[in-house]
Amino acid sequence: MAHLFNRNVLLGVSGGIAAYKAAEIIRALQQLGATVRVVMTHGAQEFITPLTLQALSGNPVHTQLLDAEAELGMGHIELARWADLFLIAPATADVLARLAAGRADDLLTTVALATPAPLLLAPAMNQQMWRDAATVENVATLKARGAHLVEPAEGLQACGDVGPGRMEEPTLIAQAASSLFQSGLLAGRRVVITAGPTREALDPVRYISNNSSGKMGFALARAAVDAGAVTTLIAGPVQLATPEHVQRIDVASAQQMLEASLSALPQCDIFIACAAVADYRPAAVNAQKIKKSGEEMTITLVRNPDIVATIAAKPDGPYTVGFAAETNDLVAYASDKLRRKSLDMIIANDVSDPEIGFNSDSNAATVLWPGNGRQDLPRAGKATLARQIIQLIAQQLPVAE
Repeated sequence: MAHLFNRNVLLGVSGGIAAYKAAEIIRALQQLGATVRVVMTHGAQEFITPLTLQALSGNPVHTQLLDAEAELGMGHIELARWADLFLIAPATADVLARLAAGRADDLLTTVALATPAPLLLAPAMNQQMWRDAATVENVATLKARGAHLVEPAEGLQACGDVGPGRMEEPTLIAQAASSLFQSGLLAGRRVVITAGPTREALDPVRYISNNSSGKMGFALARAAVDAGAVTTLIAGPVQLATPEHVQRIDVASAQQMLEASLSALPQCDIFIACAAVADYRPAAVNAQKIKKSGEEMTITLVRNPDIVATIAAKPDGPYTVGFAAETNDLVAYASDKLRRKSLDMIIANDVSDPEIGFNSDSNAATVLWPGNGRQDLPRAGKATLARQIIQLIAQQLPVAE
């Protein structure tokens, strides 16, 4: 079933008569579950007003590259990072030409260059413009660079001509957007993902924990489902909705997370340890609330089990992926963990940077695997980063016998 649950779709609207259909496209995307923001060119505003698209999307419409207020926070870069998909509909002949040339002379084309998200184009123009050799070459160039296309339909056009060039219907464009997230890379595979923090109780009301939000693990679960995997999510205490088609198991402590992970092993081909598990827990948990007394309190802590190392050590165990949340010497520490814990892959990220640390909506990572394998993933929304990680896992995964 097509869906865009928890997806951020940035809709670029350029200056063609089909711009009026942007309103319907927003609705179609929202009906599939997407959150939609809109970028408009100056030409697009001649056909439909920003106010209309703002009312429908529920978000401010962006029209200016050099907006002093927005650029205080590098607004075009934030839009580029926010997007899980950049959909341009209609994509006029002029926009296709400027994208093919790598131009960045307005907000729409600048975001197109700056975003790591997939680019989906829904062209709309006169039938002769669509057939022109320059347009044909521009489309071929964009496809070669990885852009996706919703081919225009044939029929009566606003100018009176009949032929190819009409923008496809909004519902079909929305379905094409949805299909980009359903890769089938892990079809038939069984994936178990841990996410969020753990809580180690001191007494009935206090605990030791950390700042993990669980967002990265939940994004990985959605990406795994989109890749066709049967997905189980073992979640520590987080305030996040369960992704569609994911089996969720809620736990609190590291010991409970370990037990749930071991129980899931018989139905696990890939284990992704994304949770920020507490390294230590109190040696004893008070049955009653600890009363305040004195200026100091001493708590004895003992080591928690190392969940990812335990899973990786299992004979005939799953393909095991760990995470390394570090504040310095990122690659050195991650490489050591990869080797010491016998992992198949590790994803290292710098949690000292508040822009990509705990609770942020974006992230950046360095992915390492045995044999000096390495892939740097630049800062992007966590959903985009999750898809890139799942793609890397699929590429490195041994072929099923």
